[in-house]
Amino acid sequence: MKTLLDENGIRQTLQRLAGEISASVPPGCPVGIVGIRRRGDELARRLLPMLKGCGLSDLVYGSLDITLYRDDLAEIGPSAVVRTTEIDFDVAGHYLFLIDDVIYTGRSVRAALAALIDLGRPKAIRLVVLVDRGGREYPIQPDFVGIRTSTDDCHVTVCLKATDGVDRVEIAP
Repeated sequence: MKTLLDENGIRQTLQRLAGEISASVPPGCPVGIVGIRRRGDELARRLLPMLKGCGLSDLVYGSLDITLYRDDLAEIGPSAVVRTTEIDFDVAGHYLFLIDDVIYTGRSVRAALAALIDLGRPKAIRLVVLVDRGGREYPIQPDFVGIRTSTDDCHVTVCLKATDGVDRVEIAP
């Protein structure tokens, strides 16, 4: 197992992403930060104060459960864990940043886009990922990337303190 990011690396990467995100927001546009459950919403929560520190003050936050939008739901069946979507604002007209930990095939992001669009018509949706590991099956690319790695035959694991007790990004065969 090889460590790609440690606790400090994750913090620095998120701080860099916050700067890139805040610089990209059109003036006067309401901004929503939406994390994909589970680790995407934790990363989104961590980004909020960093974004405020970069000058974005009018921010709203939400978390999105994509379980019922997955294209493999029939295969998962009764073992699927449905969590709550907590978006307490109208997404219509908002410039949304969709946050996830890892992008690989693009299937989770496709599900998240479908779920968000069911909630309304945002001004725009930008994808932010901590790790882009390549290997897309759908034509979906992130707008903001923490780190990129080519790991077609490896597994990327993102561990966060809130869910795993430690902050670390690892790669294993």
